[in-house]
Amino acid sequence: MRPVPVWARVYIGCAVLGALGCLAALPDVTVPWWAVGLLAALYALCEQVTRCPFLGRRAPEGLSTFFPVLLAGAFLLPPPAAALVAVPGALVSRVERRPRGPRRVWRAARLAVAVWAASRVHGALGGRAAVAGPDFPYALVPAGGAVLVFCAVLAVLDRGILALAERVPLRSAGRGGLFARSLAPVAAHGLAGLMMAVLWHSPYGPAAALLVLLPMYVSCWVFAQVHRERAVHRATIRALVQAVDIKDGYTRGHSERVGRASVLIARELGMDDERVELVRFAGILHDVGKIGVPTRLLRKDGPLTESERRVVELHPEYGHEMTRGIGFLGEARSAILHHHERLDGSGYPHGLAGDRIPEPARVVAVADAFDAMTSTRSYRRARPVAAALEELERCAGTQFDPAMVRALAHALDRHGWLPAVTADSPGSADSPGSADGTDTTDITDPSEVRGNVPPPSAPARAETGP
Repeated sequence: MRPVPVWARVYIGCAVLGALGCLAALPDVTVPWWAVGLLAALYALCEQVTRCPFLGRRAPEGLSTFFPVLLAGAFLLPPPAAALVAVPGALVSRVERRPRGPRRVWRAARLAVAVWAASRVHGALGGRAAVAGPDFPYALVPAGGAVLVFCAVLAVLDRGILALAERVPLRSAGRGGLFARSLAPVAAHGLAGLMMAVLWHSPYGPAAALLVLLPMYVSCWVFAQVHRERAVHRATIRALVQAVDIKDGYTRGHSERVGRASVLIARELGMDDERVELVRFAGILHDVGKIGVPTRLLRKDGPLTESERRVVELHPEYGHEMTRGIGFLGEARSAILHHHERLDGSGYPHGLAGDRIPEPARVVAVADAFDAMTSTRSYRRARPVAAALEELERCAGTQFDPAMVRALAHALDRHGWLPAVTADSPGSADSPGSADGTDTTDITDPSEVRGNVPPPSAPARAETGP
């Protein structure tokens, strides 16, 4: 369990103070407490639902499936009372990741502030009279304004907590659109909340508002389908990586670490979340083409011949072809194909140079080289992170994109890195290397970088990266 950073705790404390400020006006307004209690109980009950009849499985944490109840409260109640509706349910909501206490408090505070703001805007636009009166179509405008504000407040608050608690750069936390990505689902929930508010004022009373539970379950089903699709994506990636590990267990774990390093670089560059995910896929799958390389070459206990080297160098093209039918990979396929290109044009398979090399490929190239240098192999010890970064900087401009190298250095300065052993060899601790345990092989040596083979002085293994 990672502790919550001090500044994140301060930020959460400020959010709590803001929520208390939103509730402070409760004694000064006329509050229909029975309505507050009913809506709060309904929201709390919905937050406890862990299975959806349409799904037959646990709903993923953080789906925020029951925003309609909160937005209905914003449309029906004064701002302080509407903010109160969110608090009990958020405090008892299911939280799987630790620390659970701060997460529950944060959720309660952010929802209370967002609902209060939405209710204020809705009231200022004359929404309550429109909902209760005969001119229902006019209620759409104030409801739309409330939804926009609700979504914007959540996006701003979430951007701050991502930057402080998860240490995501502020520009990365906001770019790519926490607001844009959440607006469509929140708008759908807003329509459901508006339906609930209108039914509340109908001749059938609050009981009719419970009919909105049906669209809420439909919303649950839609969101769960999205998460299920993402789970299928992850399972596909996992299966491909396992296939590579079975065939070439010598670099087991390398792909996952390259994916992690690629994410660090991508976030530092300010890529949006969807593109960061594609870059992660590219890093994990960059070596998937090894499946098409004969096993005898991957496990050969000696230097590769020139013809064997050419076969091994086909693995990016094999990987690109193997992933052709996997639509969700998008531009990750270009990174799989071009991660061995060099900035000076001397790489393979197509000899691309400079900006002609796709940006994700330039990211993965740096991540691949970095992990290979900082991982212990049976024929050499890992370099220290500082030494690996120094080598990357030395090769920046010829082999690697300097912007990617700088991004990795800045990200590692914040997050750190844990080197790993990738060769299951009992003798790896006594592997050839310098006296201080660092590898003395030049990263620009073609026997390691371009030919995928360690230098002749060490036991040879066909592999990607330096």
